[in-house]
Amino acid sequence: MDPHKQARRADMAAHRRNVILEAAKAVFQEDGLEGANIRKIARRAGYTPGALYFHFRNKEEIYGDLLAESLERLNEAVHSAGQNARSLRGRLLAKAMAFFNFYADHPRDLDLGFYLFHGVKPQGLTPQLNARLNQRLQDALLPVRSQLHVAGLSASQAQREIAALFGHCVGLLLLQHTGRIRMFGQNPATLFQRYVEQLYRRIHAGLQ
Repeated sequence: MDPHKQARRADMAAHRRNVILEAAKAVFQEDGLEGANIRKIARRAGYTPGALYFHFRNKEEIYGDLLAESLERLNEAVHSAGQNARSLRGRLLAKAMAFFNFYADHPRDLDLGFYLFHGVKPQGLTPQLNARLNQRLQDALLPVRSQLHVAGLSASQAQREIAALFGHCVGLLLLQHTGRIRMFGQNPATLFQRYVEQLYRRIHAGLQ
């Protein structure tokens, strides 16, 4: 086959795949994983269901690809945050806030992430894919855990603090996402930043 034709076909296939993923993201946001189906996604994308099956085996595979791509962007945001920070406090705060802000600034990614946050059963995702997605979510927290190690915490202590920080983060994101934070007249980003700063002061005081 002509290399130019082959390249064009590859570009067209990549374009169709991206259109399908964008359509699926909207459908999953509206209907969730259980309510979505291939026919709805195809209709939103402007393709036939058969065209979708050329790229994906089922809706769970589409969902897995969307979530995997989202988690890669999350990891990139957290790992690149705080590179110019000169203090442990600055690096810890930058990386923790990068995690929070990623989901605060990208509501659709937050909807996808709720699959992991809420511990919903895989609903058709393979155990291997489910494990890989959960691992990438944990990987995004590794830079924060690393700063806790630098601060002097043991592995078990750092794990406990990461669990508490994650729970605080998800709770505030949920309040923001649902609009319930308005009941308290508070800014969720400010509350999370305060939590991280208090965590740093508590660790620093304990080590002294």
